[in-house]
Amino acid sequence: MSAATKPSRPGPVEPDRLESFSSPREVESVFGHDDAAAEFEDALRSDRLHHAWLLVGPEGIGKATLAYRFARTVLAHAEAGDLIPGAPADVPASDPLFRKVAGLAHPNLLLIRRSWNDKTKRYSQWIGVDEVRRLRAFLGSTAGDGSWRVVVVDRADQLNQNAANALLKALEEPPPQTLFLLVSSAEGRLPATIRSRTRVLRLSSLEEAPLTEAVRAALQRDEIEAGGKTLSLAISLSQGSVRRALELITGGGIELYDEIVATFDSLPELDGARVHRQAEKLAGVSETERLELYLVLLLGLIERFVRFGATGQGLAASEEKLAKRFVSNDNLPEWADAWETISAARSETFALNLDRGLLILNSWFGLQKLVQERAV
Repeated sequence: MSAATKPSRPGPVEPDRLESFSSPREVESVFGHDDAAAEFEDALRSDRLHHAWLLVGPEGIGKATLAYRFARTVLAHAEAGDLIPGAPADVPASDPLFRKVAGLAHPNLLLIRRSWNDKTKRYSQWIGVDEVRRLRAFLGSTAGDGSWRVVVVDRADQLNQNAANALLKALEEPPPQTLFLLVSSAEGRLPATIRSRTRVLRLSSLEEAPLTEAVRAALQRDEIEAGGKTLSLAISLSQGSVRRALELITGGGIELYDEIVATFDSLPELDGARVHRQAEKLAGVSETERLELYLVLLLGLIERFVRFGATGQGLAASEEKLAKRFVSNDNLPEWADAWETISAARSETFALNLDRGLLILNSWFGLQKLVQERAV
């Protein structure tokens, strides 16, 4: 496997980038999305390439990595005839163009994303209109060597209303040989007017084989070690997301999962001291990513409980033991309701900046009540 260019990381960590790992534009290999890649490359070869593509799918499955592969392919081939049918269309990491894209140094590439605020020392919550207005100068210039100009919007669902309106104008009247690549994990947040002007590529969570390849490649590329047991558990809990698996490996995710399983095991007599410790550790603003991971793991386990109750499949041995204690055909709707309640509370807590510790406590109090009702 070819390695990506060695990442250079001056300044703050980029928005939505997993710390300690290469950014998507620094990654050469894409795993598990062969059909989507073929669809795009066939359109390019046929000289019928749509000017705007929307790559949508779950978080962390390689959407942005694929978008940068498309960008490199288009920037490397000014004419569709340059692409030989059946031949690889991507650009190797050894190519100077690859390095220019990786470093955001290619003159015909523009990345639109959330901007850094020097005063607050944080990235803005949304992509603002000033960021999108950079399109004016970029699209007003002449692409060098008759090549394409490529605009990557990552993530498109983070556009605020004014920014979305400004982008829409560019999508409605794009200059010749201009390609827009929009990346989104929440298609529903995008205005219908923007979606209607794109060709949509829907990407799915990765199957086990490509997921394992992608995770191993990321660990090797960024020189991070993981034991076999940790790697196996992270992959099984990741729900097909490379990002989630890497977070589990490097962000203390396995420890969080063990805490969740142990707390479930204490039911119906809830281990209050354990839950309060969890709430205290994860309530701070600096722990946002770990809290998100904790909630994803908790919701994922509940979801697997429901699936097991309906099908009798989908759980590891330790989880199956818990499910047999707590889940039955009679209370499956209540478990589904519990998932909905915790998910809604999570969204409200982050949107309104509510007490995060209370979110954890209330989640477990609700689960305790559900288990107690089962025991009666």
